[in-house]
Amino acid sequence: MLKNHGLAGSIADASFYEFRRQLGDKAERYGSKLIIADRFYPSSQLCSNCGYRQKMPLVRRTFECPNCGLKIDRDLNASRNLEKSPGSDDYTCGRGAADSPGRSKK
Repeated sequence: MLKNHGLAGSIADASFYEFRRQLGDKAERYGSKLIIADRFYPSSQLCSNCGYRQKMPLVRRTFECPNCGLKIDRDLNASRNLEKSPGSDDYTCGRGAADSPGRSKK
């Protein structure tokens, strides 16, 4: 994210600890549960369809599974894997936040 010149100053100024703390505070405020995935969870290396694991260098932007034939954007594949990651079965962050107490509806 620091290579993005539009975000670099903001990211460098804020520590990731503070970002995570504020995310936790907002999730608590809106009655959501924040689940932090393990930093070594291989979300971009696993096939979101069949679970096959393969090495994925950063230059490859498309995940192609040799096992089931799935072809999908690398980031979309990783997001689907994170959605199914351990502990995410009760993930509710972002759902129902608009209906939370203290939040005005427009």
